[in-house]
Amino acid sequence: MTHVTGTTGTLVLAGTPIGDVADAPPRLAAELETADVVAAEDTRRLRRLTQALGIHTTGRVVSYFEGNESARTPELVEALTGGARVLLVTDAGMPSVSDPGYRLVAAAVEKDIKVTAVPGPSAVLTALALSALPVDRFCFEGFLPRKAGERLGRLREVADERRTMVFFEAPHRLDDTLAAMAEVFGADRRAAVCRELTKTYEEVKRGPLGELAVWAAEGVRGEITVVVEGAADSGPEELDAAELVRRVQVREEAGERRKEAIAAVAADAGLPKREVFDAVVAAKNAARTGLAEGKGLS
Repeated sequence: MTHVTGTTGTLVLAGTPIGDVADAPPRLAAELETADVVAAEDTRRLRRLTQALGIHTTGRVVSYFEGNESARTPELVEALTGGARVLLVTDAGMPSVSDPGYRLVAAAVEKDIKVTAVPGPSAVLTALALSALPVDRFCFEGFLPRKAGERLGRLREVADERRTMVFFEAPHRLDDTLAAMAEVFGADRRAAVCRELTKTYEEVKRGPLGELAVWAAEGVRGEITVVVEGAADSGPEELDAAELVRRVQVREEAGERRKEAIAAVAADAGLPKREVFDAVVAAKNAARTGLAEGKGLS
């Protein structure tokens, strides 16, 4: 492909089938055939995909996965600044959604390089639609931490989330994850486990978290997406100062700035921001006073 000197190229994020190859978007084949560079999470899977589509790539094919994402991004940006059309594909679904892509998109945008997409299948949206849970508001939480303590901590952070939540999980950790969800969210919270979406053995198991945890203990295989009902909206809560401070601290530990954390906690509790701010300041002053008194006694 010939490029005009002095022009930058285009980064194309392309969705690939999550199971049934017939779900490939029509533009995918054309982009694969004409891209100057195809960056693939797994070049072997890319080869199987192009064979299934009956096409051949004409551009350079390079691997782009979690292990080399940081090192390969500058190389791809250089190709883009030189005018190349770079196509990014992952093993399944849309790039950047719990898959490689974010770093390259951010780097391209920083260089004022055009970024576009070939929309395609998404396990997140497919599972959400099949779950029979509310879909008007939802959030995607990706993969939970592997360690039990960290996993429980993350779940406690979203225990009060009222939107429907979507998670990815490995099959060998599914039983532990569902048990942890039942512990934190309650065994009666509704959920759906979506397995092998769009594939031959597709299965959607719906029910309370407690029952799903028992079912998963027998062993589950395949690609897993878990959809969990949000917390019930019981109206503004009556929270004491200590609980307000705790909730602000949880949000700060998750990366929010204190000002935003206070505003969010106040909104959730139906309180003026000033009331939450005063509780945080009082707790901070009490901690300082206690520390000073402790030093005096010593």
